[in-house]
Amino acid sequence: MTTHRARRTARSAALAAVTAVLALGLTACGSADEGSKAAGGHHTAGAAQSRSSTDGNGKGGAEQAGSGGESKEGARSATLSGRTDQVASKVTTAGAQQCRGDEMLVTAVHRFAGQQGDHLLVTAVNEGTKPCWVTSYPAVVLDRNVDNVALPHSKKDNPGGDKHITLRPGGKAYSAVNLFDYGSKHHTARSFAIALRGPDGHNGPFYSVGVKGQKPRFSWNEADVLNWNTEKPYDF
Repeated sequence: MTTHRARRTARSAALAAVTAVLALGLTACGSADEGSKAAGGHHTAGAAQSRSSTDGNGKGGAEQAGSGGESKEGARSATLSGRTDQVASKVTTAGAQQCRGDEMLVTAVHRFAGQQGDHLLVTAVNEGTKPCWVTSYPAVVLDRNVDNVALPHSKKDNPGGDKHITLRPGGKAYSAVNLFDYGSKHHTARSFAIALRGPDGHNGPFYSVGVKGQKPRFSWNEADVLNWNTEKPYDF
């Protein structure tokens, strides 16, 4: 009887041990499952953080960090740099004053003397240290001893002479005096007077300009003037 009780006690102890082992196994499985959920929770939080860091177009941070994102950032930087240069250029042009005349070097060359297209090529160079602008056409008096009235604007000239042409230091603008010589009762000279014309049509001070070229002496019965331009007129 005592032996049977001992065996039953041993069996009970063994069953208790197995039950304890099974319980521990279940607990371990539960811990592994909780760890998986925790990992999933971190992944979900990371996804939410990734979504919160997307740009306005719905593109994620991973995409922005790729090579395409870097090229776009470079393009944006280049665009911003270009816009900055443009703004600086506009500010410089907007701050320019009207050319007075004393900072300008004006020269004239007699071209195609005695031929069709006979004219005086007028070149104005900004020798100042700041940009300035010219507009319209220069006021030109070919012979102040005979006629003190400035020549008219050429009817064959292109429109748009009311625009401002900004000349940076060293910049050039061109005009031309068209000469019409009918061979009798004409005037002859080697120099003329020129003045810059303002947007209001008023003339500044006149300056004397000597004419150069193979035949510096020129003759005319009638003459007119072209607008200022950044390219040479009649460059043939």
